[in-house]
Amino acid sequence: MTATPLILVGQPLLAPLLDALSPRYEALALWEESGRARLAEAEVLVTAGEYRLDPAMLEQMAALRLIACFTVGYDGVDLDWARARGVAVTHGADANAADVADHALGLILAHRRQILAGDRQVRSGQWTAGAKRLTRSMGRARIGIVGMGSIGIALAERADLLRMQVGWWGPREKPQLPWPRAENLKVLARDSDIMVITARATEKNRGMIDAGVMDALGPDGLLVNVARGQLVDEDALIAALGDGRLGGAALDVFEREPTPAARWAELPNVVLTPHMGGATREAVGRMTDLLLANLAALFSGEPLVSPVLEAQR
Repeated sequence: MTATPLILVGQPLLAPLLDALSPRYEALALWEESGRARLAEAEVLVTAGEYRLDPAMLEQMAALRLIACFTVGYDGVDLDWARARGVAVTHGADANAADVADHALGLILAHRRQILAGDRQVRSGQWTAGAKRLTRSMGRARIGIVGMGSIGIALAERADLLRMQVGWWGPREKPQLPWPRAENLKVLARDSDIMVITARATEKNRGMIDAGVMDALGPDGLLVNVARGQLVDEDALIAALGDGRLGGAALDVFEREPTPAARWAELPNVVLTPHMGGATREAVGRMTDLLLANLAALFSGEPLVSPVLEAQR
């Protein structure tokens, strides 16, 4: 009889996956002793891609065949290490791209139309007859998108419907896209009212949204981040917001998560959400289906469904 494959689930936030995996595999939690005791036997490690995997732990996983990122991002995985050891890597592909784009648009609307401030005004009894809160229209607003992958494209399509002017920047030309590519990040910031970060994070682009980019976006500009917190120099961001060099920020991701509330307490010109852009029931369902499909493919010898890196032994 063939032994049931052992799968380790890496982080407590992925605990609901244990029930989905258990009917087919032996699934154990890595945050519990029963899982840590069997590192050498596990053929698969399921992880949230934003979490850096401990190299010392990985070296103990002699039977490892696949690192399965439940999420779309996989920046916590050392691909060079995986490639050198013949370990495959998969991810959630485009499962939540539309939902993240929706969330980015929601952040823009919340900030530009002052929706949260309006809510507070009504709840506090400060809404008086005849008083109107003037905000900014979406139509003709210039939106600059950093990183034109699936999320960036989905956001650009939504911005088109709102009659916004779309521009973008990424490290590679994409001649198939209908929107103009800026020469560089500072030019994109200079020519935008709203800059939205949707790029994949790597060590090479850490802190690429720096003080210079923020200064180019300017005192009327809005910076939105739904990608990864490390893409933005957060200290520079807080300084630029505090002294008025940048008009505002709407953030779903942060350099450190959970972010300390005190960092933002004195900044009224921000809208903040707790890394929830892609966390819809529907997206989680699609990512679960992808995970199960990748596992089924691995153990049946079929091609992986959403590979980042194929195994080469």
